[in-house]
Amino acid sequence: MMNFAKIMKQASQMKGKMAEMQEELESTIVEGLAGGGLVKVSMTANGKMTHLNLDPTIISVDDKEMLEDLIMAGINNALENAEKVKGDKMKEVTGGLNIPGLELPF
Repeated sequence: MMNFAKIMKQASQMKGKMAEMQEELESTIVEGLAGGGLVKVSMTANGKMTHLNLDPTIISVDDKEMLEDLIMAGINNALENAEKVKGDKMKEVTGGLNIPGLELPF
């Protein structure tokens, strides 16, 4: 049986790795595209949107609903990509183990 001190040391190491991973996620930029690249959303892997680029050809008062849909699709695509990066980083920290209750905020 593991002793308590060893378990606490491992928990402390994992806490440090989680903090490092949070910093990596904050500096990792993911992109989401919609409309074949007419809408491009950039965000950190933590989910903070950093940039929105709209191709000028899609900006029209007559197509307001289409533009809104494309923006939402781009944001959702970027969020999906951020979740994938976050999941990959979590696997690195946990060695692929699914530890209940151990999730990154986002």
